[in-house]
Amino acid sequence: MATGSDRVTEAVAGVLLTGGASRRMGRDKATMEVEGTALAGRVAAALAEVASPCLEVGSGVSGLPSVLIDTARQGPLVAVATAAKWLLDQRSSARHVLTLACDLPLVTPAVLRWLLEYPSDRSILPVVGGRTQPLCARWTRSDLELAVAAVGQGATAMRALVDLASPDRVHPAEWAHVAAGDAFDDVDTPADWQRLVVQRPPGAFAVTVT
Repeated sequence: MATGSDRVTEAVAGVLLTGGASRRMGRDKATMEVEGTALAGRVAAALAEVASPCLEVGSGVSGLPSVLIDTARQGPLVAVATAAKWLLDQRSSARHVLTLACDLPLVTPAVLRWLLEYPSDRSILPVVGGRTQPLCARWTRSDLELAVAAVGQGATAMRALVDLASPDRVHPAEWAHVAAGDAFDDVDTPADWQRLVVQRPPGAFAVTVT
């Protein structure tokens, strides 16, 4: 008999975005190491604990099956639309898709499982610091079809999808029991890297099944 977590896995696919330009960081964030593991590989491991199938859209650095597109030039929405087309080609039965940027050093399987199990049929976007986080979110298949349509009309930013869709915005009071606020923080600059990675105690980044 399938466990509860197995049923969730069967209903949810995963997408990891690794192709950003990393201009403010000055180097490829996906390959920066956290306790000996590339950041993209660490986030991929957390994603694979809770979702199947999983796909990397980017340069193929995470260990997941990958599709290469120039996301640095085309934007994250194009990457998400590419993943949506891939899921259709795979005839995946997943009703929801976890979409993650690779530069989330503190994301854990527990955080992702909370996203998967949140009681709503809509897309789920955490609200962090008063802003939605569309690249650590659960999107419905129908909303990803909107992403494909938006890209066809020339859109490249995730804001276009947020505006078109009707996601549930989930505020800290609802996710504080599974994550500190910085679990949803991305690493954009060397200062972010210092705050979120270098200044953390040893062992703070272990990916474990919870």
